[in-house]
Amino acid sequence: MGLITETAEDYYGGATGGYRFISLKDIVNNFMVAYVGDGKVIDRVNRGDVIFHAKRGVQEFSYDISRVEKIQEVEVPSSLTIPMPQDYVGLVQVSFIDGGGIEHTLYEARHTSKPSQAPLQDDEGNYVYDNDGNVVETSPITSERFKKFDPTVINSQDTDFYALNDFETARSRFGQRYGLDPEKSQRNGYYLIDEKNGTISFSSNVVNMIVTVKYVSDGLGTDAEVKVHKFTEEAIYMHVAYSILSTKASVPQYKINDFNRKRVVAMRKAKKRLSNFNPKELTQILRGKSKTLKH
Repeated sequence: MGLITETAEDYYGGATGGYRFISLKDIVNNFMVAYVGDGKVIDRVNRGDVIFHAKRGVQEFSYDISRVEKIQEVEVPSSLTIPMPQDYVGLVQVSFIDGGGIEHTLYEARHTSKPSQAPLQDDEGNYVYDNDGNVVETSPITSERFKKFDPTVINSQDTDFYALNDFETARSRFGQRYGLDPEKSQRNGYYLIDEKNGTISFSSNVVNMIVTVKYVSDGLGTDAEVKVHKFTEEAIYMHVAYSILSTKASVPQYKINDFNRKRVVAMRKAKKRLSNFNPKELTQILRGKSKTLKH
């Protein structure tokens, strides 16, 4: 059954703070030793099956229990489009960075979309086909227009009332901001997700800016990144044991149900441990709630 050898770099995590994680090969080795063999939970199992279910466990845990959020910093090029990160699963937030290093949230352009197809048409509106009978495609006009979009005029307000220095101009525009949609009353900019091509596009005012893309990863980006927080180690073992037992034909149902309950309990315990609830921080935040507001 041979164990995977361990190095000093693996033991210390390869970087400061890495000790709180346990590698995938350690998970597999430990499981083979503690759960597989004569008189143990699983009498015999293929090592490849353990690796498969362990990776699936890491993936599922990354979405909810040990949620893996990464932050990628990139500069928006003149094309106003950047590729999605390699291990991108879901988006959390997109922001641009100002001169002081502070993030300013960009908002998704919900009132438009990026077409996945733009068939070429003749003067009568008919589709143009090539020699093989396939529709000839062209660059979407919607995407080109979005690149030129100016977010400061989406509400037909080219000037922020509160930023005006001229008193007469400010007075003449008093009340004109009444009824604006708060969702669109901002100058930060917008982004657009192209799921088909795996890209993120930005409005024209974000060009050459530094942006951060916070996204959810499945924890399986590269082999070196497949790590398990030690708070969730027991839950991973229970998940692998349950997954293997539930796929074996000779295992009685009561045993499968028993490990399913153990898996659920271990997952709940891991999630509680990783919640990182800090009473002192909550107390500090709530101190401001006692202030008296003057009207």
